[in-house]
Amino acid sequence: MKYITFAVPCYNSADYMRKCIESLLKGGEDVEIIIVDDGSTDETPKIADEYAAAYPSLIKVIHKANGGHGSGVNAGLAAASGLYFKVVDSDDWVSERSLERVLRVIKQNYADGVSVDAYFVNYVYEHVADGTRHPVRYKNVFPKDRVFGWKNLKTFRSSQFITMHALIYNTEFLKKTGLRLPEHKFYVDNIFIMHPLPDVRTMYYINTDFYRYFIGRADQSVNENVLYRRIDQQDFVLRYMVDDFVVNRDRIKSRKLERYMVRHIAIITTIVTVFLTMYNREEDDEKKKALWRFIKMRSKKLYRELRCTTVAGFVSIPGKFGRIIALNGYKITQKMYKYN
Repeated sequence: MKYITFAVPCYNSADYMRKCIESLLKGGEDVEIIIVDDGSTDETPKIADEYAAAYPSLIKVIHKANGGHGSGVNAGLAAASGLYFKVVDSDDWVSERSLERVLRVIKQNYADGVSVDAYFVNYVYEHVADGTRHPVRYKNVFPKDRVFGWKNLKTFRSSQFITMHALIYNTEFLKKTGLRLPEHKFYVDNIFIMHPLPDVRTMYYINTDFYRYFIGRADQSVNENVLYRRIDQQDFVLRYMVDDFVVNRDRIKSRKLERYMVRHIAIITTIVTVFLTMYNREEDDEKKKALWRFIKMRSKKLYRELRCTTVAGFVSIPGKFGRIIALNGYKITQKMYKYN
């Protein structure tokens, strides 16, 4: 019995993928590790095959043409046979002690016949530049060590939101949602988070610092310069999220979940709007206007909600005043939360 399938999308990951894989191997025969080689041109395919040969009962390798992170997740999910499904990026890793605890809880719930659609765990920003760590925990939001529903949620702090790092979905549940991430796009983790949520009924929070999120590579997708260069992809993902939310809003039965999803969209809207404001370029200003027109066209209700959201609304103010707010807001939040 494989209790968790770990999908590890890899693209030219030879310099750091070993640390990731070694951390997952600590799960032993309870885990399945699917390394997805996404058309790498370095030693990644060789390293993946070496691990598969050394651990044939634990590791599978998928070699495929390059399709981006979402394509790697899609391939991993399609091949997953574990009870639960977790994506671990190839430059990240998991805590051995936390992995033992997570597996222990999942195995006990399974033995007791307890059904859980999604587990939540803590994650830790590992800042390579200064050697500091910043944990993100949910003990103020979720009940601990029991099954709960959306009605049991408490209030998220401004620094808290659900990320791919925190989520472990039931594999069968996730496949039934029809999730398929866009290919050749970055930042699709937001779709992985948001698309299944309206169907989630049962959840369980394990208060352990499980996922270690590496921050500091110059080519990392959350690097400030990279974010700006790929702002059109952020814009694409945001529009996708807006469409998906608008289409499925009537299916959301929990008001607390609905509020959370609007808040999550507001966070991504803020990021895109800030980066389309910070450099004071005419073409960026047109993109920003087009984005807000799109949101208004898709749903006037959502448009009003985002405008009323303090951060998203203020950074969308046109002109010099809006730009000052956007820049200062970005600097403050980046210093506080060190997310890139």
